[in-house]
Amino acid sequence: MIFNPLAHALASAAGLSVADAAPARFTLTSPDIAPGAAIANEQAYDSFGCTGGNLSPALAWSGAPPGTQSFALLVHDPDAPTGGAGWWHWLVIDIPAGISGLPKGAGRTDGSRLPAGASSIATDYGVPGYGGPCPPVGDRPHRYNFTLYALKVARLELPKGATASLAGYLVNANAIGKATLTGTYGRAG
Repeated sequence: MIFNPLAHALASAAGLSVADAAPARFTLTSPDIAPGAAIANEQAYDSFGCTGGNLSPALAWSGAPPGTQSFALLVHDPDAPTGGAGWWHWLVIDIPAGISGLPKGAGRTDGSRLPAGASSIATDYGVPGYGGPCPPVGDRPHRYNFTLYALKVARLELPKGATASLAGYLVNANAIGKATLTGTYGRAG
C-alpha cells in the first residue's frame, strides 16, 4: 500500500484506519480473458458454424460489498443482431457468498462444476450452461460482458423454466454491487 498523508490524516480524524477509509473495489478478473481483449477460440461456441471449444473461462472476484448474501453471473452480448435484446450466453444464480471464483469449465450444461447451491438459467441457445461467442461472420467484433452481481438475498426465487430476462430483472432488483469484465470476439468474412 502506498502511504497517502491526506488519506491517513482524514482517516485518523474520523477514528478509522487507512484500510477502513478505502473500501475494497469489487472486481471480476479472468486468467483467460484480458479486459477489452479478444476472447480465445477455446471459449467460443461449437455450433452454428463456430468451431470453438465452448469452454467457460475461469473467473475470480474480490471486494464484494458488505451485506452480500449471494452472487449471480450474467454473460451478455449487447451487439447481437436481435433487434435490441442482445444475446444471453451464460446465467448463473445463487452462487454462495463464500465463493470467490469459478474454475475453467464450470459452465457445463449439467451444472456439475458449479458450486453447491448454484444453478444455471437457459441461455439464448436454449439450454442452461455456458454458450460461448459465435457472432455472425463479417460483423465487427462483438463485446461479451461478464457481469458479476453481489446480491442482498441468499437465493433468487425463480420459477422453474424462468427466462433469462426474468432472471436478469430479479438479479438487478436485488443487486447491491456489480463488477464487469468485457472481452471481444469476431469472425472474419
